[in-house]
Parts: sequence; structure tokens; C-alpha cells
Amino acid sequence: MTTYPPLGTLKPVAERIWVVDGPAVTCRRMPISTRATVVQLSGGDLWVHSPTGLSDGLKDELAALGPVAYLVAPNWDHNLFLEDWRAAYPQAQVWAVSGEGARGPGVDFDHALGARTPWMSEVAHLIVGGSRKYREAVFCHRPSATLIVADLIQNFDTARLPAWMRPLIWLAGTDDSDGKMPYLMRRRYDGAELGKSIEHIINWAPRRLILSHGDWFESGAVRELERAFKKILHARQWGRAIDEIDRKG
Repeated sequence: MTTYPPLGTLKPVAERIWVVDGPAVTCRRMPISTRATVVQLSGGDLWVHSPTGLSDGLKDELAALGPVAYLVAPNWDHNLFLEDWRAAYPQAQVWAVSGEGARGPGVDFDHALGARTPWMSEVAHLIVGGSRKYREAVFCHRPSATLIVADLIQNFDTARLPAWMRPLIWLAGTDDSDGKMPYLMRRRYDGAELGKSIEHIINWAPRRLILSHGDWFESGAVRELERAFKKILHARQWGRAIDEIDRKG
């Protein structure tokens, strides 16, 4: 079973934050699980990250919480269900990454994710640096210290996958024994710039880590970031040490 049932329903994570596990989608002919994250902002508005399948039951659950005000596409591979949500919530603002790295089928959006957002006091964000092909915004819900990512880390439970798919996930480096950024994606990032972004994210000091694909982490978010990006973080540490030696002469 590739997905994480029950699907299409709110699952509590912490105060004012939920995940919604959705149907599998096809990526490179492989069935991939999906997951949205819903945050209730202090004023009652709902903020939805990486919207997944939208059912009538989920609509009722959301209506009981408050108005859906913001729909967030963290990268342009996470827009498959966005038009369904836009049709259901025409009053909601759609926020997305933009620029050279924006790819995939176009979806009209209202605002590009930048330095300032209406929710910045509660949900911080950063567009991960280091690649022109891949642009992903990651988020941290400050009140619950929850980091929310799309493809920055994938962490598939291979027991849920078809047998033919498991070797491909192992080769990609995204099985749950050592989940991380997919190998082919990582190759397109400059390590120094990516490492700078990861250090910035670590400085948010998140406690839990919600992933769009695979098992997520209820605790130990910083530890998981350090594990998943240990090579580039170690390289930056060595670089700083060498610079300090050179400086002291």
C-alpha cells in the first residue's frame, strides 16, 4: 500500500496544524504518496501547503475550522490538485515559487513567494538556494516548531511499495533507512549554496519535520536534517575551519 490511509481527512499534528494524506500520484511511472499540511493562523484563516486530493468530507472538516485563505505551491511539481482547490475556494490567494526554476504545467498564481508574506509572523519560509532547475520553498510553523517541506527530503517506507519499485527508491537514496533529497535532484544543486540554506533552516530549530512524500518525523527534525545533508554540512564546517587557520596564519 503506497499511501497512508485514511486519506482525505485532517490528522492532528500539534495545536493548529494538521496533515492530510492524499492519493498516490505517478512520478516517472512510480506511484508516489502525497501529503498536504493545513495550518490555522491566529486569526482563524487556513493556510494549505501542497494541496492534495479534495473530497466533500475534507471540505466539511475545513469549513468547521475556518476559511481557506492561502493555497501554497512549494514547487512546480506540487500543483496537480491546485486547480481543484482554486475552484472550491475562489477567495483564496495562491502563492507559488516563480522565476527560472518554475517548471511543470502552468497554474495561475496570485503572489510569488518572496521576502514578505501575510503569514510571516507565524510561518517562516525560505526558497532553497543552489539550483536554477529546482526551486522549492520550505516553511516553519513557528508556534509548533514544525518544518514543512515538499521534495527537499523524501523518506519512503519500502514495505508500502510494490516490490519492483523498491530498488529504484534505494538507488534514489530516498528509502526510509536513510531518506534524503533524491540523488538526481541533488546533482543539480551547488553544494555550498544548498548547505547555506540548510544551515539557515537548522537555525529555525524545528522539532518535527513534515514531508510531502513518505514517513514524516514527529521529533528530531534538526537531527534528520543533519543526517540527510551531512556531506555538504561537513564540507562547510571544514571550509570554515580552514578559513580560520588561514586567517590566523
